Amino acid sequence: MTEIPEHLLNRSKARRSEASGESTSDSSPAVATPAASAAPAKAKEAPAPKAVVQDPAYVVAAKTRKKIPFWAMTTLALLPAWAMLYLIALKPAEKVVAGPLAIGATTFGSCAGCHGADGAGGAGRVLYQGEVMKTFPHIEDMLNFVYTGSQEYVAAGLKLYGNPKREGGAHAPLSYNGNPMPMQGETVGGALTEAEILSVVCHVRYTTSGADPASEEWMSEYETWCSPDSEIFKALEAGSSTFDSIEKDFAMLAEKPGAVGTKPRAAISK
Repeated sequence: MTEIPEHLLNRSKARRSEASGESTSDSSPAVATPAASAAPAKAKEAPAPKAVVQDPAYVVAAKTRKKIPFWAMTTLALLPAWAMLYLIALKPAEKVVAGPLAIGATTFGSCAGCHGADGAGGAGRVLYQGEVMKTFPHIEDMLNFVYTGSQEYVAAGLKLYGNPKREGGAHAPLSYNGNPMPMQGETVGGALTEAEILSVVCHVRYTTSGADPASEEWMSEYETWCSPDSEIFKALEAGSSTFDSIEKDFAMLAEKPGAVGTKPRAAISK
């Protein structure tokens, strides 16, 4: 009797078991698939969340602070200009001196070397504290003397100039340290125009010597000769009048006769 190979017996037995729905312990173990036998693959790690960087406190404050409205920026930009206008409004207005006095203040610089910057005197006579008004109570006499100079008075044989009844004594042309008063008029070798001579005389009388233009004594003279509106000064400046023609050119001088003139002469009396 031929022996049936064992593997054929096992195969037949397995088929009978499958047909009957039974399992056998002798059945060959199922062959493990590579997927089943392989170790579970390591799961891919998820990326770590990025760390959130907190803003510094001053940045947070800046972001949450209320913003200035755009219309307010214009107002703020104008604040410096407004402040400047405010300061200007608070600053007291400076007194503006115009006309003969303004020009005379500059022209007097050429006189200060002898008479002192404040008129206190030196090589030339004292001009301040009313001294000029004592010597020349009439502006025409002072204009004539400044124009011609003291040497012209000596040459003309005039022993006095100005007020002969001057308080403290009359002045002689070379009586002060023997120093002459230089001629100032252009026609006699000086450097000043007649308008400049009037301006410096006005400055000396009403600024240096201190005559009060608002006083009854000097108001008329000031308005006629030295005010910013002086028609005489304007005419001299324009060249339409001269010291020689001034009396006939202006009717107001007819009431107080005594022309200025460009030649030395005795003092007028009014």
